[in-house]
Amino acid sequence: MSNALYAGLAWLPEPPADFSTRVRALPDAGADLGRQLQHLATHRLDENQLHKLAKAVTKAQAAKQSFAPLTPFRLGIVSNATSHFIVPALVATAARHGIALECIEADYDQVMQSALSPDSEINRAQCDAVLIAVDHRGLPLSPTPGDAEAAERTVETALAHLNMIRSGLRSNGKAIAIVQTVPRPVESAFGSFDLALAGTQRQVIDDLNRAIGRSIPGSEDLLFDVANLAETVGLADWHDTTLWNMAKLPFASAFLPLYADQVCRLVAALRGKSRKCLILDLDNTVWGGVIGDDGLEGIVIGQGDATGEAHLSVQRTALALRDRGIVLAVSSKNTDEVARKPFREHPEMLLREDHLAVFQANWNDKATNIKAIAEELSLGLDAMVFLDDNPMERDLVRRMLPQVAVPELPADPALYARTLLAAGYFEAIAYSGEDRQRAAFYQDNARRVNLQKQAGDVDAYLASLDMRMTLQPFDDTGRARIAQLINKSNQFNLTTRRYTEADVADAQADADAFTLQVRLADTFGDNGMISVILCRRTGNDWDIDTWLMSCRVLGRKVEQAVLQELVQQAKARGLRRLVGTYLPTEKNKLVEGHYEKLGFTKVHDLAGGGTVWSLDVGSVAVVELPIAIERIGFGEAMAEAA
Repeated sequence: MSNALYAGLAWLPEPPADFSTRVRALPDAGADLGRQLQHLATHRLDENQLHKLAKAVTKAQAAKQSFAPLTPFRLGIVSNATSHFIVPALVATAARHGIALECIEADYDQVMQSALSPDSEINRAQCDAVLIAVDHRGLPLSPTPGDAEAAERTVETALAHLNMIRSGLRSNGKAIAIVQTVPRPVESAFGSFDLALAGTQRQVIDDLNRAIGRSIPGSEDLLFDVANLAETVGLADWHDTTLWNMAKLPFASAFLPLYADQVCRLVAALRGKSRKCLILDLDNTVWGGVIGDDGLEGIVIGQGDATGEAHLSVQRTALALRDRGIVLAVSSKNTDEVARKPFREHPEMLLREDHLAVFQANWNDKATNIKAIAEELSLGLDAMVFLDDNPMERDLVRRMLPQVAVPELPADPALYARTLLAAGYFEAIAYSGEDRQRAAFYQDNARRVNLQKQAGDVDAYLASLDMRMTLQPFDDTGRARIAQLINKSNQFNLTTRRYTEADVADAQADADAFTLQVRLADTFGDNGMISVILCRRTGNDWDIDTWLMSCRVLGRKVEQAVLQELVQQAKARGLRRLVGTYLPTEKNKLVEGHYEKLGFTKVHDLAGGGTVWSLDVGSVAVVELPIAIERIGFGEAMAEAA
């Protein structure tokens, strides 16, 4: 069952019966090409279907067709194995995750040469990321049974080899590396004693994988734990010696859709497309039975019962996701008071009301409720995952809200939690203190929204929040979070330009750049870093290269406070104007009128629907806002001038 779940991507719905016909029609889709492509890619596709879809993508790329709203991404691949068979699967699968992918392959087994040569095709392509698909056959990993010191040197040498590849790609092509761990071979020289004896192939590879994992935090590179993936589906199934001997294929072709999906999850996460909210159905999902019919005593949940333990596993998984920052919500067709009763009174419940940011229990359809949840949390529908045992409800939400991820669930509730996690909706590429607190941030924000609805007087409501804003330039401490926000923020982002940590460090050191990171706290808690600004000086102007904010703080006059800071800092430096650019994307229409609302004057239109705006800093009067400001790191004189 596990291999059917993973190899078959069983969390995805079956492709439509007319899949091939729809693929052939894609070149004629016009402006709807990207959406239709993504829709077809969100099904359970085998290797042949992935190839058909990739051919349509390649044809559309050659015709210079637009893939909007998909995000373009250029991925390089260097490998000691044959990578040709991987590329079509990657291109087709990427659309499932909202990415229009272009792949650049290095020549077979030219990994180090491609990384270290500035003129290699990979480096000249200026890839967004490069997949280092190297397995044990492409690394210096000779076993030295019984010799612990030699084994340690082997691991150090292999890690240095990989780090040299990573460094070459970064320095010559400025690409982020996606570094694979190494699946160990099935064959064992010593049997069970392999695990105990220093220097065996198993021990060396295990130690190398741990060393690779330790090398990722603090860098911008990403980890692709292929070793874990291979062990999950079974090493004996993963390694196909016949395919390696015949065609130098690094793993069994049955796992190609799974491998491609895992790579594309990382690419999507790098572009801020990981999901942020899990919405739970209740009856027969969080517990067994129907609370409205069976009553508190009749629902099945808890230890000692197979069905009860299966539903406890769903709750345990939801809480684990919340602990790492995923927001939890409920959408249930139920009377509100009845639906809340198990959370308040059932002794076996792990989930409680205070774990949930939004609780929607009513008789509306699930799609309407999910839209309401997204609005209350100030999150896009593409941030949502909906877990429901009912196939009719799943189909309804998929049809009405195609942006929402809705995993297929098997008949056995024991597999619900595993299926949800196998789908990889919440893929992480980094983890910070603010990530850990994200669920609480959104939960607090939902409480603010409810309070505002009750308050009526917006100004009085904002004053009651006791907002405290901290402003400071980019610094080493905040750099990773700043880069994360730049790469993940899509809605309140005027230009959606993407910068790496190295780019952030360059801006931090640039005397002609003004940088600003903004944090906000209030009576409900700390919102963390909620805005990033980057301005570049051109003569007497500041060009606003990047202005992004968290949608959680919309409607709280934070934009005005940030603008006043920019104006005062510009005046202190003798600048005359702020010049802002709006570059439209599928997701940032929210800020189309941002500069106009703040008093900027349109200068001219840009091709593609963009606009350029300017503001004379001398024309802006400072007004009192319900936000206390603290400035850090600007220097005494500059802080006083501001």
